[in-house]
Amino acid sequence: MTGVVDHPTVLFTEPGARWRAVAYGPALCLIILLIELVTGSTVHWFALIFCAALIAGFVVLQVIAGQRHVSVELTEAVVRAGTETLSLTGIAAVLPERDDESWDDEDWESARALGELSGVPRRRTGIGLRLTDGSFAQAWAKDHRGLRAALTEALDRQRGGGIETIDSTVEATGGVEDSDETDDRYGENGADH
Repeated sequence: MTGVVDHPTVLFTEPGARWRAVAYGPALCLIILLIELVTGSTVHWFALIFCAALIAGFVVLQVIAGQRHVSVELTEAVVRAGTETLSLTGIAAVLPERDDESWDDEDWESARALGELSGVPRRRTGIGLRLTDGSFAQAWAKDHRGLRAALTEALDRQRGGGIETIDSTVEATGGVEDSDETDDRYGENGADH
């Protein structure tokens, strides 16, 4: 019997930090070293090597932390934001983006963010989720529109084409709305434009 491991298909990923960032500090020190060699000035060997190692060491710690706490991955079964993994079966709906022209905050904007951080990480945008228990949560990503589309598609595929999306005006009015407006806002799969 062969030990074949079935890896889930990754639909969306953001690494949080990249290892190439470790090379930036040493590369800058190398450029300074070359400038000192070319200009004939005193070459600061020890200082440049020490600074290159020190900068690289700090950046290694930042990359490890970024990959652990700020990475995002969506598979056919789960969405992982930082250190928290949420099964797609636990998500009832992907909520629409915040209306920039609205004065009111959406309910999901004050919900907890997935992961162990206290909120949505810097330079990331939250995506409202209504969970199956009725509570709200926020997934997040730099490319939030890409994650929203991939998440909506994964949920749609998992439920056989019947993903539920929520419109904030329908929620506020108790569910009664003119059907002509609904047709304008939603595409054929129910996702908002």
